[in-house]
Amino acid sequence: MHALKIVQMGNSLGVVLPKDVLAQLRAGKGDTIYLTSAPDGVRLTPFNPRFAEQMRIAEDVMKRRRNALRALAE
Repeated sequence: MHALKIVQMGNSLGVVLPKDVLAQLRAGKGDTIYLTSAPDGVRLTPFNPRFAEQMRIAEDVMKRRRNALRALAE
């Protein structure tokens, strides 16, 4: 567990993530990370949850419409 302080960054506020947290996230300078709601608070993740849900839906459609997609590909 890490305790993070909120610090002034120019006209904004922010937190500095420790190197080991960035390594766990496989994130670095310039990368985008996502803060999402979780049952026990919030979650920080390198994965876009909206994109993941869209891909899950697309995979479901492709599975159900496999024959139609195969015919379209010919």
